Amino acid sequence: MGVGHSHDHGDGHDHGAAAAASPAYRRVLWAALVVNFAMFAIEIGAGLAAQSVSLMADSLDFLGDGANYGISLFVLGMALQWRARASLLKAASMGVFGLWVAVTTVNHALAGTVPQAHVMGAVGALAFAANLGVALLLYRWRTGDSNMRSVWLCTRNDAIGNLAVLVAAAGVFGSSSGWPDYVVAAVMSGLALTSAVQVTRAALAELRRPQAVGSL
Repeated sequence: MGVGHSHDHGDGHDHGAAAAASPAYRRVLWAALVVNFAMFAIEIGAGLAAQSVSLMADSLDFLGDGANYGISLFVLGMALQWRARASLLKAASMGVFGLWVAVTTVNHALAGTVPQAHVMGAVGALAFAANLGVALLLYRWRTGDSNMRSVWLCTRNDAIGNLAVLVAAAGVFGSSSGWPDYVVAAVMSGLALTSAVQVTRAALAELRRPQAVGSL
């Protein structure tokens, strides 16, 4: 077990180094960055217009992920401990996002806001198509160091969140109630917080490794 565990860490480190040297991975990250910032602009406008907390939550997720892809590009060629520190920053951003969504959801629930289902559905479908494309591009690099895993988790969470927005839109349309929107936003909040914990644990483990300490 001990040998296998060490081998897994080594594979993750080697895979992260290989990705750093891969022009294809850099191109994928640039594409993901552009897609995420564009979808943030579209969704934040639609979310505010439709009064949908799940759309607004998804838009901020796009914004945070766009920044995370930028950080990943910046640290790709750096030593493991710098990539791990970048992962901690990204984990913190996911945690803040999750808490913001939780507070916003409670406020909308107390106010009894009923969002516009047709806007939620149309924008949610567009967002899902965008994230599915990015996820397919990143699937090859879903394993590796904490930095690479955080990029994959961000993309995976986005795609799940987009599907959830579509479900919420159908629920709002069918019930004329805002509760489907609130429930989906709450799930997205929990997903962000869970991912933040996973990335933090992986990054801290990397910072404790002998090779990370030796490269300080």
